Amino acid sequence: MNNEKKYLNLCREVMEQGTKKEDRTGTGTYSTFGYQMKFNLQEGFPLLTTKRIPFRLIASELLWFIKGDTNIRYLLQHNNNIWNEWAFQSYVESEEYRGPDMTNFGIRSQQDEAFKAIYDEEMNVFKEKILTDDAFSERFGDLGSVYGKQWRAWQTTRGETIDQLKDVIDSIKHNPDSRRHIVTAWNPEDVPSNMALPPCHMMFQFYVADGKLSCQLYQRSADIFLGVPFNIASYALLTHLIAKECGLAVGEFVHTLGDAHIYSNHIEQINKQLAREPRQAPSLWLNDEKTSVFDFEMEDIKIEGYDPHPGIKAPVAV
Repeated sequence: MNNEKKYLNLCREVMEQGTKKEDRTGTGTYSTFGYQMKFNLQEGFPLLTTKRIPFRLIASELLWFIKGDTNIRYLLQHNNNIWNEWAFQSYVESEEYRGPDMTNFGIRSQQDEAFKAIYDEEMNVFKEKILTDDAFSERFGDLGSVYGKQWRAWQTTRGETIDQLKDVIDSIKHNPDSRRHIVTAWNPEDVPSNMALPPCHMMFQFYVADGKLSCQLYQRSADIFLGVPFNIASYALLTHLIAKECGLAVGEFVHTLGDAHIYSNHIEQINKQLAREPRQAPSLWLNDEKTSVFDFEMEDIKIEGYDPHPGIKAPVAV
């Protein structure tokens, strides 16, 4: 089966059979529990074509994770705004904020055009201060112990740090048949109080067979319309990068979902996407001069032959 049709089948199943549930954001979802998709990375790069997916955002976010960074300044420097809302929420709830009331700004900005204009203005001021004010950026740009921190500097009870990503790459190189090629972002100690958003894509494992590297991701919470297409492409890219460093070809990306849900305000968008026919998958170009995952920058990663249908906008549930 075409890689993209596996994602579209997920959309159809949840639309037709999903359970209606309430959620943390107050938006409401249609949800199913326990779903798995397998993408053959030999059959092109799994970037959806039934709507345009901004690969630049996926690549810059992944490099942010790989660097162990947790401050949105790096993302803003690459015109990536996908983590802004969580940092902004911390700011507007602080004693330092003196602007208009931003209570429930995520929902209000979707429902009230006048409020959205105020929100956009406040957000622009916030972003500029993150980019130009070091002290402000340090206080309000950092998201706590999110993905990059857990991947690269997991804190132990002995006060030491573990570089999980580096260790797993070394393990793949020197002990490829190991069943312990695992990186986890779910740290129970940090989840309640030290993360802007507890990790949704929380654990991944690599597997080497027949000279190919495969990756399985367990994702506890999966926003099917907005988040999952990003997650598929992000972990496919990570698999390509690590395979390159380890001298392996790519195998499969296995995506295992816990709570897989469609937000109630994404139904129209999902139906629009399902009415479209998938196009040929693009290919991934990586700079051959870079040999280490940790040396890659944005100019070293490109998508070629990408001809998708137009993008489909939808609100983000914060």
